[in-house]
Amino acid sequence: MELDEINISIIHHLKDGRKSYKEIAADQNITVNTVKSRVSKLVKEGVLDIVGLVDPDTIPRHQVVIVGVKLASMDLVKKGEAFSKLKGVVSVSVVTGRFDLILVVFLKEGFELLEFYSEEVSRIDGVQSVETFVTYKNYNLKIPYIF
Repeated sequence: MELDEINISIIHHLKDGRKSYKEIAADQNITVNTVKSRVSKLVKEGVLDIVGLVDPDTIPRHQVVIVGVKLASMDLVKKGEAFSKLKGVVSVSVVTGRFDLILVVFLKEGFELLEFYSEEVSRIDGVQSVETFVTYKNYNLKIPYIF
């Protein structure tokens, strides 16, 4: 799907997920039906998700950690997909540098770092090493509440 200027503008407007299609249509000088149609297509094509996100720093007894993963093989996409299915994983990125994958992981009381590594990461073969970065304060980070 090609993202033209109207699609990009609609996506920009939807960063405020409560903005009405009527307001977007008026700003873009297009019809409400055009906005509805384009949003539906963007969602169907996997370009756009409309979800409620939370600031993880505001949720008691929860924590975000960043995990760098070094793999024993170069099967990055397959391993990235496997990591993305683990409990607590918010996102996985294939990256350059000293790690092969970077994970954003959301933990909570009762499912903390030990459980994440011993119950989840241990199921994936070919993990050479991991490095954990505990976040103390996040700026501009909003994530889906996955628990």
